[in-house]
Amino acid sequence: MSFKTIDDIKDPAGKRVLVRVDLNVPMKDGKITDDTRIRAVAPTIRDLSGLGAKVILLAHFGRPNGEVVADMSLAPVAPAVAAVVGRPVAFASDCIGAAAADAVAKLGNGDILLLENTRFHKAEEKNGADFVKALAENGDIYVNDAFSAAHRAHASTEGLAHHLPAYAGRSMQAELTALGAALGQPKRPVLAVVGGAKVSSKIDLLENLVGKVDLLVIGGGMANTFLAAKGVNVGKSLCEHDLADTARKIMAAAEKAGCEIVLPVDAVVAREFKAGAANETVGLDAIPADAMMLDVGAASIETVKTRIDGAATLVWNGPLGAFEIEPFDRATVAAARHAAARTKDGKLLSVAGGGDTVAALNHAGAAGDFSYVSTAGGAFLEWLEGKELPGVKALGA
Repeated sequence: MSFKTIDDIKDPAGKRVLVRVDLNVPMKDGKITDDTRIRAVAPTIRDLSGLGAKVILLAHFGRPNGEVVADMSLAPVAPAVAAVVGRPVAFASDCIGAAAADAVAKLGNGDILLLENTRFHKAEEKNGADFVKALAENGDIYVNDAFSAAHRAHASTEGLAHHLPAYAGRSMQAELTALGAALGQPKRPVLAVVGGAKVSSKIDLLENLVGKVDLLVIGGGMANTFLAAKGVNVGKSLCEHDLADTARKIMAAAEKAGCEIVLPVDAVVAREFKAGAANETVGLDAIPADAMMLDVGAASIETVKTRIDGAATLVWNGPLGAFEIEPFDRATVAAARHAAARTKDGKLLSVAGGGDTVAALNHAGAAGDFSYVSTAGGAFLEWLEGKELPGVKALGA
């Protein structure tokens, strides 16, 4: 899709720019424990402020369900934004009404203002027309820099784009560009690595990917379901036996689409799910009835590396094994580092996303060398599933 960016805004100086950002940061005892999301939107805030725009930040925090909840106020976040951006950030006690209007009226060119939690109003999540208009009264331009919230058709993520000239912020622009390169118009062959615990949570994703990628590596607990559907005895491994027909349907769809599905050829098994548990690597025909598959073995790792070597584009979601505990992190770490090295050498475009995926790549020390790592979570998964994201669609030029 085509969309306008900050660079397309004409004469931004003095304009009131409503910027939807994701400031839903983790907090403990009133202090932010991870400012990743703030750092992600800082370039947009700095650029607009530097151009002389009056920057007005819209964001949600937690799930107050339309009620004013003191612990979910964005007031403590304003100083953190100021620290990251390197400029003062004012705060208004509401996102609409007199409190917001008065705070906006006091802004000079280049000033930054954070409005209170949009979800303190029930109409935010309902995308209420009157609420959208009330938000729009404080802006001349709308910029969406919250891809992580783009899968929700809320007032501040979708409604405003129909009331004001709409643009993508820097983070949104980077995300859409990366996702377009990965599955929109990718360089082929395209390899997808999909792992995680359960097939049931990724049926839509798998059904979409087999029609778009050339190779699909399936790992983690969900691989056990596919292996069982092929007649492999997986012992006491995590397995959704009731989804055997679904797995066979996905494999048949892949074959019809010309997509090769790559499953493990060996497994690291243990009888206890704990760090340092006694384990062994066995072939798929020798999985003990009282053991669990907790990672893939050396032969499977080499297979994945070979597939990575033959790919031009990689989309990654989910670990290959129980990476949270050693030594069952070996396959995920080895594959992630291999993909990172190929990317660093300019031989692979690699895009990854999803909560466990980001944690796994960070654990492997590989995230920094991937082409793009999305922290968007639900929005990234819905994009992988081929679903239309309302907040993105609304930005269409």
